Amino acid sequence: MSDTLDVLNPFDLEKIGNVAINTWDDVDSMLGVAHGLHRSRDAWLPAFQRIEVLKNTARIMSERTDELAMLIASEGGKPLVDARIEVTRAIDGVELCVHEIGHMAGKEIPMDLTAAGSGRVAFTQREPIGVVVAASAFNHPLNLIVHQVAPAVATGCPVIVKPALDTPLSCKAFVEILHEAGLPENWCHLAICHNDVAEQMITDTRVGFFSFIGSAKVGWMLRSKLAPGVRCALEHGGAAPVIVDESADIEGMIPLVTKGGFYHSGQVCVSVQRVFAPTGIAEDIAQKLAKAASALKVGDARQEDNECGPLIRPGEVDRVAEWVDEAVEGGATLLTGGRKLGPTTYAPTVLLNPPADARVSTSEVFGPVVCVYSYDRIEDAFAAANSLPFAFQAAVFTKALDTAMQAIRHLDATAVMVNDHSAFRVDWMPFAGRRQSGYNTGGIGYTMHDMTQDKMAVIKL
Repeated sequence: MSDTLDVLNPFDLEKIGNVAINTWDDVDSMLGVAHGLHRSRDAWLPAFQRIEVLKNTARIMSERTDELAMLIASEGGKPLVDARIEVTRAIDGVELCVHEIGHMAGKEIPMDLTAAGSGRVAFTQREPIGVVVAASAFNHPLNLIVHQVAPAVATGCPVIVKPALDTPLSCKAFVEILHEAGLPENWCHLAICHNDVAEQMITDTRVGFFSFIGSAKVGWMLRSKLAPGVRCALEHGGAAPVIVDESADIEGMIPLVTKGGFYHSGQVCVSVQRVFAPTGIAEDIAQKLAKAASALKVGDARQEDNECGPLIRPGEVDRVAEWVDEAVEGGATLLTGGRKLGPTTYAPTVLLNPPADARVSTSEVFGPVVCVYSYDRIEDAFAAANSLPFAFQAAVFTKALDTAMQAIRHLDATAVMVNDHSAFRVDWMPFAGRRQSGYNTGGIGYTMHDMTQDKMAVIKL
């Protein structure tokens, strides 16, 4: 009999459910079935059937919005107001997959450009790449799963999904909805397993595409062990920089930076972490940000009026506290927060001018901490923003077009938001980390392209 895993609410650590843990024998069987489906081309699901399944999935999810939102809040600690937004995004993502199926088209290749090619007609088609194995993170326990699994369904790839062990219930609910919507069960398997079994699954030769969202250390390690020919997409974290210049609308900026820094208690890969402001106004900006942060209500994510929930595990609270204490001891000015509110919560924290070598300055905090740094020349702010070995999204606040264009040019980021926070995203845009922050590009359409490959036909007339 399989072992079971208790799922805990991260605020009060009370059990909210349990799931069966899969063994390697279970996962090996899943891989065998999925690989067999892909190899049997006559068994591939036609586009109209995939469209019907995804439309039904979106409809069922819409009918269960409140249930899914409460599940996200209960197992992941995301405040209900944000959990509801996540469900809406997840539904939109499924519908976007339906739309993108119509764009999965090949093209004609001109052949008579030389005498050697004349007398032939050639065209390409997109084919599913093979078995997709998706390993996901806890912080968006429904929407991340949608981003990894729904494109696989849309492209006709059999998929095996491994959710984070902290948050398996939302993933389980989505897989069950897919099956209820008409997807044959063998086309999407749920693998809830420990790391040793997960690694064996991910590095198996039957895998065609590996999708990973989570720790950079783990992601890059797994990529190095993939079987030959396996493609992959990795999405890791960053320490998102925000540049503020003298012309910025400070009053209008503060609510945006507050949301971008403390949304889901900072447990987002593109959360605002480092704010660079001119020396003359840096302290004022930090004080205004601290005032906004101190007004945020922290507590049980299931309560309607809470704006920040718990960190995912008590150990993360201890880690964030250690990093903040280190920065303060090194000379940072603590303007608000800087303390545990309980074993599972940490106060929204604003630091002014932490040391450049403190961990809050050099590593992803993944907690409710925003650091403000002063600069004398904007070129120095760009250099500091670009100084870390990872890069994801960035932002600039300015009323000057020249400064905005300068930031877009000089910030080493895959996306630069102008007069918005670094955590902005819609699900059809490209979303990716640079350098150690990731590999390949996310976003529904981009993922679907990666999960398919070209096949060309050349016909001699």
